[in-house]
Amino acid sequence: MNITIIGVGKIKEKYLKLGIDEFSKRLTKYCKLDVIELDDEKCPENLSEKDMLIVKDKEGKKILSKIKNNSYVIALAIDGKNLSSEELADTMSKLAVRGNSHITFVIGGSLGLSDEVLKRADYKLSFSKMTFPHQLMRLILLEQVYRAFRINNNEPYHK
Repeated sequence: MNITIIGVGKIKEKYLKLGIDEFSKRLTKYCKLDVIELDDEKCPENLSEKDMLIVKDKEGKKILSKIKNNSYVIALAIDGKNLSSEELADTMSKLAVRGNSHITFVIGGSLGLSDEVLKRADYKLSFSKMTFPHQLMRLILLEQVYRAFRINNNEPYHK
């Protein structure tokens, strides 16, 4: 299976880089992993609604340019479906059985994802109704993808 994670924003914090590197290394046993880090658009604190849409659209165009046509796209969105770890594992397993061998997870920037990216998504996934920093979500997502592979292979890790 091929897993691509497209994330907006650079990871600057050393502790996040270490965690991301660790789960990326662990995942090499289960899939071909590609993590694509896109620059976020600079924006001042007090943006108007119109300016927010412009920023999300610019980031969205960058994201869309990196999505392969044959990829099943899962957008991380606060209004997406909440899944347990077992349900995410089951979803990934069913996608593979149906011939979707390439899954792309998309993590937006601090303002979220553009409408165009959400329209391109085949599935919207929410980890919580809470808002998390997009850099931290990359680590959480990698851990959950790793957990899903472990669950699907009946290997110890998930408790």
